[in-house]
Amino acid sequence: MTKKEITYIFEFEDGNIKRFDLAIDLENMLIINNSVEKPPDWTLLKNFSCPHCPLNPNEHIYCPLALNLVKMIDEFNEHNSFDRVKVTVITDNRTFYKETDLQSGVSSYLGILMVASGCPVMKKLSPMLHFHLPFATLEETEIRVFSLYLLAQLIKMKQGEEPDWDMKKLFDIYEDIRILNNNVSKKVADLEKKDANINSIVILNNFADFVTFTLNEKLIDELSSYLKEFLN
Repeated sequence: MTKKEITYIFEFEDGNIKRFDLAIDLENMLIINNSVEKPPDWTLLKNFSCPHCPLNPNEHIYCPLALNLVKMIDEFNEHNSFDRVKVTVITDNRTFYKETDLQSGVSSYLGILMVASGCPVMKKLSPMLHFHLPFATLEETEIRVFSLYLLAQLIKMKQGEEPDWDMKKLFDIYEDIRILNNNVSKKVADLEKKDANINSIVILNNFADFVTFTLNEKLIDELSSYLKEFLN
């Protein structure tokens, strides 16, 4: 089994350190050994599923994305989204470091948990995990998404398949993600009402931060400024 290992280390101003060691199976793009011993009831698929969830409740008892959120919610339930932290991200090829607010650091970590959770909606973005870029700006994420997607279309064309040069299917992918984000945000907000110990502010802010940009002609025009030499 080939795997990709990523470590996130959060160092708080009071000296508290939280470390998360993740390993992703590159064959199925799922996080390895991230199981929850006794999943809470809110993670049941019947309680957490999105309106467009393709999973069969008769075959899946729990929502895979919800299961991946349990440990994170437990670890950060005593912190505020604006707490200052030093975040170190260790990957196979390099180490990243940033002094930032907690929500920005968790946002990067959350992206991995969501995409590699086994959720079929988020799995559509699994190619991004091969080239995970912590603390990526919106522009960096846009370039990576468009580049990988269009490269995939080139490969499809070379293989004799019909390419999606207009990226219409990419529109659909991100619309599904927008629906998912809205649903999960509401579900986590409901948890706060039931359990005062859960600080859902961190989670909600980061779902809002997760890339849900609109793919349109205006955006294409803006991004063309980066590609002048390639456009000549």
